[in-house]
Amino acid sequence: MPPAEPSLATLPQPWLRYFLATRPAFLSVTLVAALLGLATAKVGGVMLDPLKATLTALFAMVAHAGVNVINDYHDASADAANTERVFPFTGGSRFIQNGVLSVGATGLFGYALLASVIPAGLWLALHSAPGLIAIGLAGLLVGWAYSAPPLALMSRGVGEAAVAAGFLLIVIGTDFVQRGSYSFLPLATGLGYALLVANILFINQFPDFHGDQAAGKRTLVVRLGPLGARWGYPLIAVLAHGWLIMAIARRELPPVAAIAALSLLFCLKAARLLMAHAAEPRELEVPIKLTILAANLHGALLAACLFLAKPAPVGAWAW
Repeated sequence: MPPAEPSLATLPQPWLRYFLATRPAFLSVTLVAALLGLATAKVGGVMLDPLKATLTALFAMVAHAGVNVINDYHDASADAANTERVFPFTGGSRFIQNGVLSVGATGLFGYALLASVIPAGLWLALHSAPGLIAIGLAGLLVGWAYSAPPLALMSRGVGEAAVAAGFLLIVIGTDFVQRGSYSFLPLATGLGYALLVANILFINQFPDFHGDQAAGKRTLVVRLGPLGARWGYPLIAVLAHGWLIMAIARRELPPVAAIAALSLLFCLKAARLLMAHAAEPRELEVPIKLTILAANLHGALLAACLFLAKPAPVGAWAW
């Protein structure tokens, strides 16, 4: 049986309503991104600061939570029109549509979460380097612009690019907090992972096709149609894993990092199911779950490899 959607009857405690409105189960991808940034700093020879590491990961997840909530706020009409959603993966959190939170309360909560990140970011910048402010502002801008007008990137067919950029910035920013300077390593490490996270967004658009179309959202799936857009999934997956292999070949990552390519097995399974059922929303729950698993597994394995690897500068890893 699919999980029950939220309701006032099942969520009598206000604090629990607000907590679950952030969609906490999906914040794991942000935690993995932060772990990747910590791993790149460590393998680069940096002695990790536990307090700064904890605050970075915590407030990155708070920012992600805020982005989730303002997405519900700005996407309320499309979510209301969505009758083919695969809950809890697509169609929003349903807190607005089911009367658990008002539209106004949802918007206020989402923007309050984003605002709460700013003091923490300034403190981290004070204890690392001013360059972190640029990374943080870029991340907040991308998170806001993904849903909010006038940019509303998700409605312009570039939502995937925004998601990839946002998660790559988490890896880069987490590394920067520890290192105190910019490095190419978090880019080499994080881009493949960021693309796999973007593929989660991409496959989630297939069950939402008719709802998004009715609300005027011009996502890639709406623009290309489910049968045309389905080819984008394996393309993104191949690019993500190809980037990993190229980074290893260029000695930007240690050879042992190739174990992270195990995520390709789950991507291929999900791609096969999507190719067969792109226009059948109820058949897409399994490939959506496989896509989430692939992204988390890829990032977790890659982070573990770097945590265990001997510190070395980029280009120094030999076969």
